[in-house]
Amino acid sequence: MPGHRSITEAEKLAAAKLGGFPIRRDQMAAVANIYRAASAVRQHLENSVLRGSDLTWTAFVVLWVVWVWGESETRHVAEEAGISKGTLTGVARTLESRGLLRRTDHPTDGRLVLLRLTDEGEEFMRRVFPAFNEEEAFVTARLSDEECRSLAEGLRTVVLQVEQHGEERRQELLNGEEPAPRRSGRRPRA
Repeated sequence: MPGHRSITEAEKLAAAKLGGFPIRRDQMAAVANIYRAASAVRQHLENSVLRGSDLTWTAFVVLWVVWVWGESETRHVAEEAGISKGTLTGVARTLESRGLLRRTDHPTDGRLVLLRLTDEGEEFMRRVFPAFNEEEAFVTARLSDEECRSLAEGLRTVVLQVEQHGEERRQELLNGEEPAPRRSGRRPRA
């Protein structure tokens, strides 16, 4: 199994492997680097500022969503955090046991659960977020402010494309069929 390769090495290997394929190389590189950048940033933040707070990336994102949006239904928090409702249930229980989050029943619909930060959770985010933001500045240190704005706008455009047209494209690619359900803990068959 190959060891860790730099981004430059990975790009050269991919170019060599795909030399004869009629592909859109710039688009491939953009998507591959979105993934690689997201993974690198997540790993750095988990292993630095979040480690000191004994938080995973996902737990921090859940706290962030509830901190910014205020009390919210679990389905909305899961959607904003980009996780399943099942994953959110486990994360919310952990955060609740740490005294950072409170789960309550919805006042008019017993099927729904609301999440809100406790006073301790509010204080925690006010204390931890500045350190988190310092690491955001660290990972973007080689970019100018203008380059950061441009990158953010470009990524926002990618997100909007998927949000606005992704479902239509999925339907087109699958001829209107629903995707096969994911198997728990297993990779899709090739």
